[in-house]
Amino acid sequence: PPGVGKTHLSIALGREAILAGYTVQFTTATTLVAGLAKAHGERRLDEKLLALAKPKLLIVDELGYLPLEPDAAHLFFQLVSRRYESGAMLITSNRSVAEWGTVFADPVVATAILDRLLHHSH
Repeated sequence: PPGVGKTHLSIALGREAILAGYTVQFTTATTLVAGLAKAHGERRLDEKLLALAKPKLLIVDELGYLPLEPDAAHLFFQLVSRRYESGAMLITSNRSVAEWGTVFADPVVATAILDRLLHHSH
């Protein structure tokens, strides 16, 4: 639920990763998706995905705070696929995994995203 410290904890974990020598990037889900959509519109999506694949840890805060449009869900899937087995993702959400079908406006896309995220999850 809101107010339990998800963002605070993700920042603390990101800081510890930096202190351990890893590269970390923090973003909110809405900022991330807006950046992906902008890059897609400017025909720079591959460049943007490559940049987001570089940090060893990508922290995405507040996923599910607002539902994603279908196009945004597909862009998020491309990011998860690009990072799959090459970099860690830490995602905070006020939605349970069972609700991600509605978060992504497509249960099939949600299942594909979860498949990649949960494969090596802790």
